[in-house]
Amino acid sequence: MTERILVTGGGGFIGSHLARHLYSQGNFVRIVDIKFDDYINEKYYTEKFQLDLTIRENCNAATKGIDKVYNLAANMGGIGFITSVGAEVMHDNVLINAQMLEASRKNGVERFLFTSSACAYPTYKQTDPNVTGLKEEDAYPADPDNFYGWEKLYTEKMCEAYQRDYGMDIRVLRYHNIYGPEGTYKGGREKAPAALCRKVAEASNPGSLNIWGDGKQTRSFCYIDDCVRGTISLMELDYDKPINIGSERLVTINELAKMIIEISGKDITLEHDLSAPQGVRGRNADISLARKVLGWKPEVSLEEGLAKTYRWIAEQHATVQ
Repeated sequence: MTERILVTGGGGFIGSHLARHLYSQGNFVRIVDIKFDDYINEKYYTEKFQLDLTIRENCNAATKGIDKVYNLAANMGGIGFITSVGAEVMHDNVLINAQMLEASRKNGVERFLFTSSACAYPTYKQTDPNVTGLKEEDAYPADPDNFYGWEKLYTEKMCEAYQRDYGMDIRVLRYHNIYGPEGTYKGGREKAPAALCRKVAEASNPGSLNIWGDGKQTRSFCYIDDCVRGTISLMELDYDKPINIGSERLVTINELAKMIIEISGKDITLEHDLSAPQGVRGRNADISLARKVLGWKPEVSLEEGLAKTYRWIAEQHATVQ
């Protein structure tokens, strides 16, 4: 049975991949965004609305006649962006999420999914590169990483309030460093894997690669196809508490960069900018709950995912030369 589905943020990285998968299954898919990256060449939606979702009337129009809402719309970016921009991020995202929840309630949406972030987790649990994987219950006592993290945690509580007061059927995901091709890779809002792939593609051979920080900070990375699969799995199940979607494989940023350099086949040395933002010292996901509830785990290895991502970004770079 096909469904009428709305993907907000459908012009962005995760939203466009998610919409494409849902559309390929024969669903009616409406995508809404304030801008569209257009990195996916084929049609991946039924309807496409360009709307500013900080405006209430636009949220009402977007959710009209919709069964399920995947709410991915957000003003966000990589570590450079979210550490330098606070008020705009909180203002825009709180408005988007509050008005999307209310519009979904008024228009009788059957199920609503909010995409939160690992930034919602406390900084005091992420001070060591050899970090323990973050479990869902670790979010409290609260001390999110930057304003973006505070906005995500606030919206999680707002979803909880709408569940309690109005009986809305809501799902909450916490994404951990999702990466892959056909997404932002330049302009200042890109995430670390895309930024490093672009820098390697741009580098001469032999050449050098600039790393933000000392490169010893750690992260885990989840490939976009695994992310989409986990997201849809949660939407289809009766589990209404926050749940992690990510990888448990911890690597340093130096290790990540060296993997990409090896994929490129170039002779590149690492240089470090200790004055640049680098985020928390270590972050990893505990996905035991996702395994138990969703029967989900990542299937694409970091090496395989990075190879696909690098090849796509290198092709984009070559095209614009």
